Order: sequence, then structure tokens, then C-alpha cells
Amino acid sequence: MPDFREYGVPVVEPGASNAESTHALGVLLRDVMAQNMDNFRVFAPDENNSNRLSAVLDVTNRAWNAATIPGDDHLAPDGRVMEILSEHTCQGWLEGYLLTGRHGFFSCYEAFIHIIDSMFNQHAKWLTTTNDIPWRRPIASLNYLLTSHVWRQDHNGFSHQDPGFIDHVVNKKSDVIRVYLPPDANTLLSVADHCLRSRQYVNVIVAGKQPQPQFLDMEQAIEHCTKGIGIWDWASTDQGRKPDVVMACAGDVPTLETLAAVTILRSAFPDLLIRVVNVVDLLRLQDQRAHPHGLSDQDFDALFTTDTPVVFAYHGYPSLIHRLTYRRANHGNLHVHGYQEEGTTTTPFDMCVLNELDRFHLALDVIDRVPRLRDASAHVREKLRNDLIRHSIYIREHGQDMPEILDWVWNAATSDTDREQATS
Repeated sequence: MPDFREYGVPVVEPGASNAESTHALGVLLRDVMAQNMDNFRVFAPDENNSNRLSAVLDVTNRAWNAATIPGDDHLAPDGRVMEILSEHTCQGWLEGYLLTGRHGFFSCYEAFIHIIDSMFNQHAKWLTTTNDIPWRRPIASLNYLLTSHVWRQDHNGFSHQDPGFIDHVVNKKSDVIRVYLPPDANTLLSVADHCLRSRQYVNVIVAGKQPQPQFLDMEQAIEHCTKGIGIWDWASTDQGRKPDVVMACAGDVPTLETLAAVTILRSAFPDLLIRVVNVVDLLRLQDQRAHPHGLSDQDFDALFTTDTPVVFAYHGYPSLIHRLTYRRANHGNLHVHGYQEEGTTTTPFDMCVLNELDRFHLALDVIDRVPRLRDASAHVREKLRNDLIRHSIYIREHGQDMPEILDWVWNAATSDTDREQATS
């Protein structure tokens, strides 16, 4: 188990409300760079600093072979940050660099990684082919970080909102493809550490650069990422019983909204048995016969049951989750919320509302799916609908999300108190 604190990485404690995941990753990359100055580079078509990875500039510069003038920022011929506004140039550089036996890391705005779709295709096909050539030595994995993602493009708008690269990636052979959706800073560190050590894969990591709540301590994060999928007992209320609903999530914003919806439901329906399942390794959802990381039917059914409603909040296009799980016994009860190609220049939470990924829509969907709640939910439904109206009015008057949205953090003690009060 790596000790990230030993390397100066800012491991974040659970409950922190403003953890910047990619900033912590930047510190990890800085230390990797410092210890591997001759065989490690980072590639960034969309500003390394914009993606919160600026810590690497503590130990190196941006590669630059032209003249410099006073005031230039970290430019030098021996710089190891390859920064140019050209995704396909960065991709070609990185592929060539990996083929020499060295290592790299590619960060990109999520919407524009599609520029290198065909180049990714060829690299994935090459990896698959070389897996059958015994005399060819394995090379370091091609590691993508997709950040500035669909749910936090509130200032750039609709043109910067597209999570579809994941769909493109999973078309390739399962022996070379991995996709990770860490929910917070510590899980991102664990995933990145794993990917940087790996060989012969294309690793896609999706993580936002904006401040987010922190849910797991480092030990919990490593355990969770090692499993790739798991029940979050501290957020669940089923505690060994069959749940009334499974609330699943994959991605940082979907995880936040799921947990916020759980707090609403725990307060309104204290006897509701909720199981929260978080997915870090997306391809754990697939059948083990289709992907080496896939779960067996027994393990999948143990998590999601065979007949319980599942409300799944997903980072990307909902159809991919259905595609990965169509063979599962409970697929008919799987209801996925994700990106519906709705977007504009708006607030972060309004992006979720536009695509029905927000806490209010998730809570309403749970009420719709659990039969015993339908006749007892009128007042809760009314409140949730009113909350959506309040949100719409507030953002138009103030240009930002409501304080209870901006300041929300998971507080298990508060949630349990709400349940106890509702019961008494």
C-alpha cells in the first residue's frame, strides 16, 4: 500500500468540502517527475495549469525551443511538460515516447479528447496485437486524465459538454481497456498510482478539477479502488437486509448528487432501506465472460439483487450502463440517470437539473420505483417539486446555485439525527 503522505501528496481527510482532486494529483505527478526525470513526461493540450496540475512546474518547465523574454512562465529547452493546443500532436508525442520504453500522462478537457479518436483506435489495436507477440516487451500504459468535464463546464457551455469518449473506448478489446471514475481526491490518487505502474493498457480516468467533497480516507480509498465497486455502508440503511432500493453511482458529480438524494430520503422516509453502491472501475459492471474485471453473476446479484429497483447516477450517456449490464438478472429494474445532451452556459447544479441527474430528480425516481412509497409520498413529492422551482428562480436572480447546494456536505450524524427525529 503506497504511503502518499511520504511523498508530500496532500491526502485529504473525509468531510472536507473543498478538496481539489486534480491538485492532489498534480503533487503526485510532481514527485513522480522528480524521481524519474529522464523517463517521464506529462502532455497537456488544454493548459496543464488550467487542469490544476501546476505542481509539476515545481520540478520542471514547459518544453520550449524558441527565444524567451523576461516574464515568460516556466519555459526551457529541457522542460518535461509538453504543452501545445493540439490534441493529436500530444497523442503522437506520447505514443512515440511510450514506444521507447518510457512513461507519460496525458490530461485533456473531456469534450475535446475526441480529436484523437482514430489515434487511440490504432494504439489500442496495436496493444491487442502485441499481446500475442511473446518477444515484444510490454510498454507503459497510455494514461488519459479527462477533466474539465461535462458537469463543470458552466462557463464554457454546450460546446464543452460531451462525455462520450468512454463509449468509444469500451468498443476496443477488453484485454487492453480500463476506465476509472474516482469519486473524490483520495480515490483519484489511488487510481492514478495504479495506472502509472501498469503496462499494456489504455487507462481512462475521469475526474473534475473543481473543489468537491471528500468521502473516503486514504486507506478506505485504496480498498475501494482495489475492489473497483462496493457498498458504502456508512451511507446505506439496509445493514444486511434486503434493500427497498439500490442507489448506485459512478463519477464525482453523480456520487455527490446520489449522497445528497440519500440524505433527503433518509430524512423523509426513516424506515426506507437504501443500499448505496459506488463504482470506480466502470468495467466491473460487465460480465466476467466479457471483461477480465467483470463481476460474476453471483457477485453482481449480491450487490444489486435480482429484483430490487436500482437508480443509477452515471457520469456519461445512460445507454452505456445498459449496454454493460444487459445480461444481468436485474437489468429490467435498472434506471440510469446521466447526460441527456442537455446543456448551456449555466450553473453547475443546473446542469444536473437539465439532465435529471440532480438530487431532487434522483429522490423522485426512487419514490416512483418503490411501490410502498407511492401512497405516502405526496408531501415529499410536493417539496421536491417546489425545490426544483426554487432552484430555477434563484439561479436566474443570483447567477449561482442556492446556498444549500453550494455548501452541501455529507454529514452522517445529521442524517442519523433526522431519521431518529422522524421516527420519534
